[in-house]
Amino acid sequence: MSETNYAIIYDLHSHTTASDGMLSPEALVHRAVEMRIGTLAITDHDSIDAIPAAQAEIARAGLGLRLITGVEISTVWENHEIHIVGLNIDIHHPSMVAFLAEQKVRREQRARLIAERLEKAHIPGAWEGALKLAAGGAVTRGHFARFLVSAGKASNMADVFKKYLARGKTGYVPPQWCTIDQAIDVIHHSGGKAVVAHPGRYDLSAKWLKRLLAYFAECGGDAMEVAQCQQGPNERTQLAAYAQQFGLLASQGSDFHQPCSWIELGRKLWLPAGVEGVWHQWEQPQNTD
Repeated sequence: MSETNYAIIYDLHSHTTASDGMLSPEALVHRAVEMRIGTLAITDHDSIDAIPAAQAEIARAGLGLRLITGVEISTVWENHEIHIVGLNIDIHHPSMVAFLAEQKVRREQRARLIAERLEKAHIPGAWEGALKLAAGGAVTRGHFARFLVSAGKASNMADVFKKYLARGKTGYVPPQWCTIDQAIDVIHHSGGKAVVAHPGRYDLSAKWLKRLLAYFAECGGDAMEVAQCQQGPNERTQLAAYAQQFGLLASQGSDFHQPCSWIELGRKLWLPAGVEGVWHQWEQPQNTD
């Protein structure tokens, strides 16, 4: 697959201001068109709030972009926070609506505990700072990280996670999310496909990553992300082999949050031979030429 074959660029993992992304839904869909994306999934953390606005803007501006309704659900498995992306979901399905309302409560409870821990560590104003940065969207650890960088506590986002928000650090609060099988169940009930997000980024050994993928497959999961913008030399090939081993479809996505030099919509998104893209089971979009 060539990156210059614009008609078949799929980016199935992106974020807006409805969670920890920096672009509004309207700005994101316009940037996707600028980046020659053909099919984009918006997958905010435990939120589908951006999707109606994105759909309306695509229609208003007559954009040649196919939008996939999605969500990135936070789960806990063996004391690890694992993210499950739902693609092609019915955002109005009662099961999904009720489920995301529960996740929103869990997310706010965790965010307030993070703020309390930072307060005790003599870092005041974290809740107010994160809430302001969220601008009405769900408050995430990313918002706390941005607040801490702006407060001069670290030089960049990666540094602030290592110092304050990673497991065992001052602002770390163990997640109390749903289970993987619960996430898969609600995604399936709303008509979607369940996808393991960025499996190479959980700091799991090969043995434990295979356990995760085996469990996900046993629970009825559909696919795993194989291709991202930034990956080690052999990571994409290895993940493709795991997809084949566990009978999973393959997905790809930039995990776009904001315009930057190393992660961009559609960049380096292609699948190795031997795996089937999750989109192949969808109805193909009509030619808009």
